[in-house]
Amino acid sequence: MSRRAPVQVSEIDQFDVVIDARSPAEFALDHIPGALNCPVLDDEERRIVGTIYKQQGAFEARRVGGAMVAANLARHLRERFADQPAHWKPLVYCWRGGLRSGSMVAWLRLVGWDAQQLAGGYKRFRQQVVARLAELAPRLRLQVLCGPTGSAKTRLLHALAEQGAQVLDLEGLACHKGSLLGAVPGREQPSQKAFETALDAAIRGFDLDRPVWVEAESRKIGRLALPQALVDRMRSAPCLELQADLPQRLAFLLQDYAYLGEAPEQLAQQLEPLRTLHGHEVLNQWQAWARERQLAPLFESLVTLHYDPQYARSQALHFRQWTQRETLSVDSLASSALAELAAGGLARRELPATKARASYSSES
Repeated sequence: MSRRAPVQVSEIDQFDVVIDARSPAEFALDHIPGALNCPVLDDEERRIVGTIYKQQGAFEARRVGGAMVAANLARHLRERFADQPAHWKPLVYCWRGGLRSGSMVAWLRLVGWDAQQLAGGYKRFRQQVVARLAELAPRLRLQVLCGPTGSAKTRLLHALAEQGAQVLDLEGLACHKGSLLGAVPGREQPSQKAFETALDAAIRGFDLDRPVWVEAESRKIGRLALPQALVDRMRSAPCLELQADLPQRLAFLLQDYAYLGEAPEQLAQQLEPLRTLHGHEVLNQWQAWARERQLAPLFESLVTLHYDPQYARSQALHFRQWTQRETLSVDSLASSALAELAAGGLARRELPATKARASYSSES
């Protein structure tokens, strides 16, 4: 079996499996999509070897680390790789395409598999993710879906996706609803790097000649920052504003955020950052409603005093085509009504940047 030169990121799809030889903590932070984590050093072993390297030097670190690597490789051969056929073709990477992935490749090749090493490792992959986002984001034909809090923008995006429209669901990728109360119960946001990796994968799947629907977002979704190139593209894209009356929006919010009532004290504390904006009297009342699980008056007050005024100020400030936006008035925010709206042609239409304002009902 002839040894090939290290494989480039563009060749990843040519292999049966991609193996991440880094530690579980490194893998959890971010990894090549679809990669299998088979560490040659676990988190504690990596810490031990790093400490020895700093205190005793490279030789002792390699001596101790080599024994750990050999033991872990033997375990992988007995367990994870035991049923692989002779023609199995794995691609292995570590942080920089160095000793960890090189050690695994050497052992797998001794067995007889056509194992190869990714040139530059995860670091090279990461560099290409950043570069691709900067290059592709400005080319997206974005159609920005705007609307005040509770207007079911994300629900409409999902309905559009079901009808075959190209949709960039930023909140889904960020695992956050984008507002002060937008944390998803029981789910942590990904790391910044993992978010950008998922965003890169989504964008690479788009046909750049077709429109891409995206919800209007600020520069950050929870603790995650959007790439600047994507923010700039969103700010210059045409807008469509989804409009619904206040009772419809409040009913939607009570349904969509019902889980907030299950942790009243946590909800009260989440509101604390608004104290400087709205004063003690208003904030104390909001927190009292939160602790009493009275979501209806809380949401109505939050929407009218905080979210709607904030929305009115921010859209014109952030979206350059805001004055040329189209409006889409809906009679219902129920999933069935939004699905009907999407199926009625919205998923297949484009939004001219300078078209006059128009109004549509959910039954048109």
